[in-house]
This record gives sequence, structure tokens and C-alpha cells, in this order.
Amino acid sequence: MREVPVELVDAMERLIEAVERLEATVQDAGSAKNVSASAEEIAEKIVATVETQRETELERKLAEAEAKIAELTAAASASQASGRKTVPAGVASMLAKQGVAVESMEAGAVDSALASLSIEQRIAVKSELMRAGLLG
Repeated sequence: MREVPVELVDAMERLIEAVERLEATVQDAGSAKNVSASAEEIAEKIVATVETQRETELERKLAEAEAKIAELTAAASASQASGRKTVPAGVASMLAKQGVAVESMEAGAVDSALASLSIEQRIAVKSELMRAGLLG
């Protein structure tokens, strides 16, 4: 049998080491893919949890806002039902000069009493009477 030159043996050993390192690198890459896939799954779970928590928080805030709106609507309709029953002094004196009693007002009497006023003044007086709850 022939002897193999030392240089060839050295080259073979280096080649074997390179193949072993290559195999280790391939195995590491496979592990990295698994780790990457696991990290993606974990990130997706975290995002889903955060989105669920945010949706729950928004639903709670919406329910609170709807309750507050209902409360304010009820309060507004209660205050409109009781209404203001006073008229500013200027409006009351002007109506009294025209012979209209503030306690028992009729739409026709108010219109005839306001006939001498300009359109803007009539609108202002009628809006005050409506605000006071004396004219419907």
C-alpha cells in the first residue's frame, strides 16, 4: 500500500472540519427558523391580547358615554317640562302697554300686540316668551 502524502491528509482533515462546521451551521439555521416562528406566534398572541383589551376598554367607555347621554337627556327633558315661567321685565311691560296680560297669553293676542314692532323685534319678543315657557 502506498503512503498518502501528509499534505493530502491535512487537506482531508480541514475538509472534514469544514463539513462539520457547515452541518452545525445548518442545524443552527434550522433552530433559528423554529425560534423565529415561535417569536412570530408569541407576537401574534400579544397583539391579539392587546387588541382584545383595547376593544373591551372601548366598549366600557361607550357604555359609560351612552349612560351619561341618557342621564343628560332625561335631565334636559325634566328641566324643559318644569320650564321657566318668568318673562324679562322689558317684554312684560311692553305687552302690558298693549293690553296683553302675561298670565293668560293667547297667540292671537300676542301677534296683534306685536304688530307695531319690526320683524326682528317680534322674533326677539316671541323667542323670549317661548324661552319663558309662556308661548308654545
